[in-house]
Amino acid sequence: MRPPLPPFTEETAREKVRLAEEAWNTRDPEKVALAYTEDSEWRNRDVFLTGRDEIVAFLTAKWRRELDYRLRKELWAFTADRIAVRFAYEYHDTDGRWFRAYGNENWEFAPDGLMRRRYASINDVPIAAASDRIPV
Repeated sequence: MRPPLPPFTEETAREKVRLAEEAWNTRDPEKVALAYTEDSEWRNRDVFLTGRDEIVAFLTAKWRRELDYRLRKELWAFTADRIAVRFAYEYHDTDGRWFRAYGNENWEFAPDGLMRRRYASINDVPIAAASDRIPV
């Protein structure tokens, strides 16, 4: 079980988004993957993944490239078992170039509160340096 569980209210949908933001900001692929079903389906930009093992491998590689990653998520909409979020995150590469990524995610949850589908569309923008606050 991964509370809060569907069906979502505005309060529990906001809590689910906050918990996801906190988990991703740990940059711990194993911890993040535990929020997804064993057979979870992802689309992240142009990458399609299935299952926790692929999620862990993907996130491990991501956070090796995207250094000092810092994320903010915001609830956009929800239904009984789905949540839409918009987000922004900042990171720099190994050459010290900074980027801000903006995107939207659509999430679908199993009855036990684990995410069974995650579809993300993301755009990166070069920035001069990391800001104090990511605009969402």
